Amino acid sequence: MPFEPASDVLSPYTVLDLTRVRAGPTAVRQLADWGANVIKIEMPSTDGRDTLGGRRDGPDFQNLHRNKRGITLNLKSDEGRAVFNKLVERADVVVENYRPDVKFRLGIDYETLKKINPRLIYGSISGFGQDGPYRDRPGFDQIAQGMGGLMSITGKPGGGPMRVGIPVADLTAGLFCAMGILMALLERERSGEGQWVQSSLLQAQIFMLDFQAARWLMDHEVPPQAGNNHPTSIPTGVFETSDGHINVAASGAVIWERFKTVLGDERLEHADYADAESRSQNRDALNDLINETMRTKPAEHWIARFNEAGVPCGEINTIDKVFASPQVQHLGMAADVVSQERGPTQIVAQPIKLSRTGSSISQPPPLMGQHTDEILTELGYAAQDIERMREEGVL
Repeated sequence: MPFEPASDVLSPYTVLDLTRVRAGPTAVRQLADWGANVIKIEMPSTDGRDTLGGRRDGPDFQNLHRNKRGITLNLKSDEGRAVFNKLVERADVVVENYRPDVKFRLGIDYETLKKINPRLIYGSISGFGQDGPYRDRPGFDQIAQGMGGLMSITGKPGGGPMRVGIPVADLTAGLFCAMGILMALLERERSGEGQWVQSSLLQAQIFMLDFQAARWLMDHEVPPQAGNNHPTSIPTGVFETSDGHINVAASGAVIWERFKTVLGDERLEHADYADAESRSQNRDALNDLINETMRTKPAEHWIARFNEAGVPCGEINTIDKVFASPQVQHLGMAADVVSQERGPTQIVAQPIKLSRTGSSISQPPPLMGQHTDEILTELGYAAQDIERMREEGVL
């Protein structure tokens, strides 16, 4: 069966996917969902499991590896590398997230492969960078969250460091790598040459600190934990209602006036809350006052009133309620797919929309080695050669 791209956007490009776990697959998912011909390359396995990517029928693997074809290939064998090199001749992109030294030991590093294909874009994701004193450390999302400062500003004040509820360093490193690959492909249109694209969990995590990092770099201010309160915009945070909690963002002079009008509490006119600086200095007392008033009505009441007045606010949803939201359903963030292991199911859709060229889930994740014969036949290998390589453990 010929390759069926998920979109027209990247359909001219072929990507060799050597990635595992999360950061690398996140990068490749962006390319696959926008139509690249992604070939997922895995080591041959007798039990069919991906030990570093979770169960193949698990929601994590299913969500990360859609829209790809899959082959098995033993890159530790000479013939396996020879097959890989033939794939490289035709490829536009290779993506890997091995520890930095592994690709050199296997002989599939950028400098080696660009001799085969000078137009090749080579994407690498590591824990801490491709060089430097921490180069060879094993990388893991929570380690990067801690080393990158995120855990020091997450959680309630005095409650000790706290990780966030998603692997934000993995995910952002993958997205930045995908962005770098797209930039390199654009640059190749002018230069005709490929290049090595690098991202790391640590760099991505530090970049995502954004204004919190800038507070230190520019003012030498070490941001503390602020819990559910916004570090600098007050009042912004989680507030109590009679039947639960909601988020409200009422900072800035204009929105503050709207907020006071909706709340209708004369105590908010006190000089302690007259301007942004005073509200910051007296934030605890202000929050207590707001909670006292908002506890008199249910969440639905306040959300309706605040939105009518132009005060940003919203529900605090559990994940099931997220996907039950009419706005989320309108946006189509749950994509239908027929999994080969699970049957009809849903996975998370792309958050990017283009007005003319859309993205789709055209293929479920491949079974291990599902397209090996198909892809090697495209390379010109005869059926008997493919069978021999399989018997010899190359495939």
